[in-house]
Amino acid sequence: MIGRLNHVAIAVPDLEAAAAQYRTTLGADVGPAQDEPDHGVRVVFITLPNTKIELLYPLNDASPIMGFLAKNPSGGIHHMCYEVDDILAARDRLLADGARVLGDSTPKIGAHGKPVLFLHPKDFNGCLIELEQV
Repeated sequence: MIGRLNHVAIAVPDLEAAAAQYRTTLGADVGPAQDEPDHGVRVVFITLPNTKIELLYPLNDASPIMGFLAKNPSGGIHHMCYEVDDILAARDRLLADGARVLGDSTPKIGAHGKPVLFLHPKDFNGCLIELEQV
């Protein structure tokens, strides 16, 4: 069902400093910051030859990233995103197998302009999983 790894998301306490570190220290291809109000985050994507890194920063005090950073003040890996061909078919299969889809199970449009869903970390070895339709 899942395809390639689309990105690994890292919550960061300082988006500009993290982006600069990837750009200057690691020599990575760092994209511009973009606000994702539907998800409560400001993101920067770093393009690698085989995947992407997504830096996440809270867009406001209601952002789900605020709680993560409160528990992990230095930041850390927040989620992994896998590609799927058909997000509704993937959702239906996961729900039938007993997995929990966060929210109301309706896909939202993600940072790449494509439908996404998040799966409960307790169902996947403590890792928050994002599925993105390609």
